[in-house]
Amino acid sequence: MIVPPDLVNCIAAIHAAPHRLVLAFAGAGSLGLAWLHAIAGSSRTVLEAIDAYSSRSRLALTGDIGAPAVSAETAQAMAAWAYQRAQVLSEGEWPLLGVGLTAAIITDRQRRGADHAFLSIQSAAGPQTGHLTLDRANQQRSDQEILISRWLIGEIARACNIAINP
Repeated sequence: MIVPPDLVNCIAAIHAAPHRLVLAFAGAGSLGLAWLHAIAGSSRTVLEAIDAYSSRSRLALTGDIGAPAVSAETAQAMAAWAYQRAQVLSEGEWPLLGVGLTAAIITDRQRRGADHAFLSIQSAAGPQTGHLTLDRANQQRSDQEILISRWLIGEIARACNIAINP
C-alpha cells in the first residue's frame, strides 16, 4: 500500500494528535483507512472501522432503512453512531470523533443519480458535514475512491485541528 507522499506528514500528525476515532463507511473511502493504517501510529488513532455496505448493515447504524443511502442525513447518522461507539471503546479521556462517509461512485451496473459523497464528523461540539460531487465522465472508479479518501484524510486532519492541507 503506497500512501501518497503529500499525505504522509498529515497522517503522521493525525496519529500524533490526541483524538481517537471510529469510522463508518458505505460505498467508498476505505482506501483512506488503509492509508491511516499504513503510517505507524494508527493503533492510537483508530478504535474501530466498519464498512456498512448492505442496507441491513446501514440500518444497524442509522436506524432508518428508508433514508437515502447517500445523503447528508445518512452520513450524520453514521457519524453519530460512530461517535457513540468511540465513547464505548475509548479507554481514558481523549477527544473523540465519529466519522460517517457514504458515497455513490462509478459501478458496473446501471445507476441513476450523480456520483457524489457525504462526509460527516461528529465531535463533542456536534457534527460537521460536507458534500463532494464527482465527475463521472472524466474519472474511473479508482480515481473517485482516491479523491474521496484524500478528502476524508483532510477532514479528519481539520477535525484534529491540524493545519496541514492535503
